[in-house]
Amino acid sequence: MFQTRATSTPRQAGDLAIVGVILVLLSFGITMVHSASSVVSATRFGDPFYFSKRQLIWAIIGVLCMFWFSRIDYHVWRKHAPKLAIASFAMLVLVLIVGVNRGGSKAWLGIGSLGIQPSEFAKLGLVVFLAHLLAESADRMHSFWRGFVPPMGLALVAVGLIMLEPDLGQSVVIMGTTIIMLFAAGTRMSHLGALFGVGMLGFGGLVAVAPYRMDRIAAFIDPWKYPLGKGYQIIQSLYALGSGGILGLGLGNSRQKFLYLPEPQTDFIFSIIGEELGLLGGICVLLLFAVLVWRGIRTAIYAPDEFGTLLGVGITGMIAVQVLINIGVVTGSIPATGITLPFISYGGSSLTLLLSGVGILLNISKQAGVVR
Repeated sequence: MFQTRATSTPRQAGDLAIVGVILVLLSFGITMVHSASSVVSATRFGDPFYFSKRQLIWAIIGVLCMFWFSRIDYHVWRKHAPKLAIASFAMLVLVLIVGVNRGGSKAWLGIGSLGIQPSEFAKLGLVVFLAHLLAESADRMHSFWRGFVPPMGLALVAVGLIMLEPDLGQSVVIMGTTIIMLFAAGTRMSHLGALFGVGMLGFGGLVAVAPYRMDRIAAFIDPWKYPLGKGYQIIQSLYALGSGGILGLGLGNSRQKFLYLPEPQTDFIFSIIGEELGLLGGICVLLLFAVLVWRGIRTAIYAPDEFGTLLGVGITGMIAVQVLINIGVVTGSIPATGITLPFISYGGSSLTLLLSGVGILLNISKQAGVVR
């Protein structure tokens, strides 16, 4: 378990680098949501600003949440960690009973276009509870049954409920975040290795029982074999990235957004970024995320206690895993899982919860007193 105590005076504003990167990503995201969705918005709703206006509203709400959470002592969340875990699991069960089916997944609570995605709340709630549980189990992390199994079992229950929706993308994010937190807490590498083996078998089982997942694997292996079927989306994504070249076609000049790439404002928004802003634009986005992850891990290392360290690692890891999965899918590096690009893709639940998590991270940075 890595841990370094802060010795400098705590800052009042938190990590300004994190704040700056987040505001840049949000501004860029609203711009790209409008660019990517203008055709779809005009076609479906008669308003080219339909999605971008809603994204702006959610961004404002999310930023307010971020600054509000940054003012709350992060130790408060440890006191309420069990309640957050219970509430998260209750919402995951509730959505299976009364949830709204969208895109083949019963993952939403709400009416019509207004709704929340309980799995987004569960991700943050689980991170808080795991940080609490792992901090309590610091002296038992080398034990398989007493240190490794309880947090992993909790994560698997959450993943099981989310897979019933089904939502493979959120499940992968939760498992990836849990593994990162277990590693930071000092679990044995042999335990993680065994988990990897079991996980591969489990993934194979999930693919075998759901034909649409097998379709995604087939499309991943050879999308050009199914150009008008299961390989269509990734082919259109690769067309977008390829036609962008080094400098791109120019902001707003995407061709794939003209109803070729389905829902370009959500999971595949990075394709539009690559097409309009080119390789250079894509690299700039990745560098912004790299700075955010660096500052997040730095904050976690200098956190004043073990709970703060694990909470910082969990929030940062959750963002990093989601970025890696999204970019991997868009570039055809991994099979499609359906996950948004943090702070950039369209989506209210995801944006609000991620910004709330960043607010907690900012409070940790305040108390850590990390030198700028």
